Amino acid sequence: MINVDELKQVLSVDINDASYYELALTHPSCNGDAKTKHNDYQRLEFMGDAVLGFVCGDLVYKNHPDMGEGLLSKLRSYLVRKESLSNYARKMHLEKFIKVGHSISKNSIVASNNILEDVFEALVGAIYLDKGFEVVYNYLKNILLHYILNTDIDVLTDYKSKLQELMQSEQRDAVTYETVDETGPAHDKTFTVNVLLDGIVLGSGVGKSKKEAEQKAAKSALEKGIKN
Repeated sequence: MINVDELKQVLSVDINDASYYELALTHPSCNGDAKTKHNDYQRLEFMGDAVLGFVCGDLVYKNHPDMGEGLLSKLRSYLVRKESLSNYARKMHLEKFIKVGHSISKNSIVASNNILEDVFEALVGAIYLDKGFEVVYNYLKNILLHYILNTDIDVLTDYKSKLQELMQSEQRDAVTYETVDETGPAHDKTFTVNVLLDGIVLGSGVGKSKKEAEQKAAKSALEKGIKN
C-alpha cells in the first residue's frame, strides 16, 4: 500500500479515494505476479494524457497572448513530451512510490523515462477522477507555469532541419552529428555534440539529451554562417 500521507505532501492534493492513486502507481509488470488484468496504471494514463493535453494547451494559450498558433503547438508539445514529463516526476521523487513486478528492478525506475512519464500521466488521471477538474487544473498549473513562462523559444525551433535545408540548397553533403562527451549519472546526463561536414566541425552544442545538444550544435553552425 502507498503511504497516503506522504503522497499527499508530494502532490499537494488532499486525497479522497486512495485506490485511484494506488492504481496510478502500479506498473503493468505487477499483473504477471498477481495473475491479474488491467490492475495497473494504463487506463488512468489514458485519462491523464487527455486532461494534461487540454490543461497545458489552455495555460499556454492564456499566458502567451502574442504567440502564433505554430509556436503555441510547439510549446505545448515540448511541455508534455516524454522527457519533460519524466523530469517533472523526478523532481517530485515519484519513483519511490511506484510498485513494480519481479521482472523489473526497483533501482531501474529512476532511469526509465517511459515509466516515469506513464506514472505522471496516470496520477493526473487519478487526481481528475478523485478531485475533479479544478483541482487537477491547479495541480498542473503549479507544475507547468514556470516552464510556460520561462522556456527558451530556441528549443522549439528545428535547427537541424534548417541546417539540412541549407546544405541541400547549396548542394552540399549531409551533415553528421557526433557525441563527443557524456557526463553525469544515468538519470541526469549532459551531452556535448559536434555537427560536422566532411569531417570539419561546424558547431557544438551541450544539452540534457542528445537531441537537445544536436539542436544547439545545428544552431551554432547556422549562426556561424557555414563558411567551410
